[in-house]
Amino acid sequence: MKTKKSILIGKIKNTVVEFVRYSEGPLEITFSDYLNQKLHYDYNYLAALFSEAHGITLEHFLLSHKIERVKELLVYDELSITEIAWKVGYSSVAHLSTQFKKMTGLTPSFFKQIKLKKRNTLEDNSF
Repeated sequence: MKTKKSILIGKIKNTVVEFVRYSEGPLEITFSDYLNQKLHYDYNYLAALFSEAHGITLEHFLLSHKIERVKELLVYDELSITEIAWKVGYSSVAHLSTQFKKMTGLTPSFFKQIKLKKRNTLEDNSF
């Protein structure tokens, strides 16, 4: 049987995914306000609950999801890095690049090049 806290943590995770996946462009409200409006709890309480349950901050969890979304969009190769930065809600390409490099050790451009090379290598092979 799930406890109220575990249900709330699940709702926090779902809200993060929704926020990252379905937001378009920079939001007019902060993530903390968004979470507060969606779940009707104080952000500090939700952040402490999440950290206690998962051993990472809610901000780190959000950032990890944003970076995964950026990776996905880079692999699709349909948008420029500038468009991706806007779509995922970064204020600038520089901010996206800094966070991306901090999380992955690579720049977005280099990540994109690696993925394209791997894809081209597979496509170039004749089977």
